[in-house]
Amino acid sequence: MQLLQRFTYWFPLWTILAAIIGLIHPPALSWVKGPMISIGLAVIMLGMGLTLSLADFRRALSRPALILLGALLQFTIMPAAGYILSRCLPLEPAMVVGLALVAAAPGGTASNVVTFLARGNLSLSVCMTALSTLLAVLLTPFWTYVLAGDYMPVDRLQLMLDTIKVIVAPVVLGLLLRRYFPRFTRLLLPVAPPLAVIAIAMIVGAVLAARRDVILDAGWMVVLSVFLLHSTGFGIGYLASRLLANETEARTISIEVGMQNSGLAVDLARNNFPGVAADLPGAISAMTHCLIGSLLAAFWNWRSRRLQPSMATAALKPD
Repeated sequence: MQLLQRFTYWFPLWTILAAIIGLIHPPALSWVKGPMISIGLAVIMLGMGLTLSLADFRRALSRPALILLGALLQFTIMPAAGYILSRCLPLEPAMVVGLALVAAAPGGTASNVVTFLARGNLSLSVCMTALSTLLAVLLTPFWTYVLAGDYMPVDRLQLMLDTIKVIVAPVVLGLLLRRYFPRFTRLLLPVAPPLAVIAIAMIVGAVLAARRDVILDAGWMVVLSVFLLHSTGFGIGYLASRLLANETEARTISIEVGMQNSGLAVDLARNNFPGVAADLPGAISAMTHCLIGSLLAAFWNWRSRRLQPSMATAALKPD
């Protein structure tokens, strides 16, 4: 059990290793393609559904202001940053579409792990991920059309249907399994996070392996745009939420805003924009936000440990 948890907490390392393998030796991961990527994403979303319960949604209803603040920042900061970057940087149309899909995606399950590592509010993170995932059914197609409609035809209805298929069905299945088959769910829960980590890493490595030539030609500009997108989400997400929330809550919202469901962006790009490299920004995004989020989590964790002794000393001092 402890070994599985440690494996999950090191998910940024596995994602980066898969990316390196995909770029250095594409055949090692190029066999992961077609329906296998959709199945991998379904495994990720099913794992998220298994971790949710009606109690999580009741907690969300008990503190609606923070949950709504996180969703508001998620679907305003990231699309706005995506719009500005796509207009300021010399990106090809397919890259603009891919960047738009990343910017318009909901929070990803990886944000829950990073929130735990950063000593954030885990229940708040889970509730925000759940809400943004539900809102994504409407808002992801909408923002993709707004951000990328000038560059490529965007079928909003088909995008919405694909989002429902990829997100809602696996999550609902996970919820139902937890509700009606608790013993079976208890058997799945320990292995669900590691399987999700493996699925994320393999999707990232496979897309980078398939798009290796594109990356070598113009990848640095795509990497820069994705890095700036996520950095903006983390930074502004923290600063904006810190005005209304405490430190722990601000960390949580920052991570939730900065970390997108990149696997969803990859799958939607493959299914709705075939024949172009629109899935590349999503793959780069998965590696980038994991790296930034992990570094922030390490910093915040170190800062919390450093402050605790001084707080304890101050509490012992006489008035």
